[in-house]
This record gives sequence, C-alpha cells and structure tokens, in this order.
Amino acid sequence: MKNNILPLAAMENLLKIKANAPRVSNSAKEELRNILEDYAEKIGEMAVKLAAHSKRKTVTGEDIRLAAKS
Repeated sequence: MKNNILPLAAMENLLKIKANAPRVSNSAKEELRNILEDYAEKIGEMAVKLAAHSKRKTVTGEDIRLAAKS
C-alpha cells in the first residue's frame, strides 16, 4: 500500500469547487490523489536535479517551474 500525502478532502474540494462536480466518489478522489502525487514526485525529482546542476541544495520555485515544463 502506498503512503499518501495529499488528503482526500483536498481532492474532493478540487473536484467540487474548482471543477464544479456535483458529487464525487471515493474512487475518484483516490485516483486523483494518486495521479497528482505521482506527477508531483516526478516534478520534485527533476527540480532536485536542476538545483544540483546549479550547485545548490535548495530547490527554488524556478526549479519547480522549469521541471514542470520538461
């Protein structure tokens, strides 16, 4: 079983408030959480590589933006 970081309540808010979904199933919330966490992990890994390439230990917002574009 995967250790999740993002709460299901946040996934429900994204779907209901931002996407205007009238109802959201638990499976939809869980799947969205899994996809977002996987995507965030990939962006984070790339951002760490970008910071290291710049000889920095600190990951910056610019690293995240660049990683998300690649």
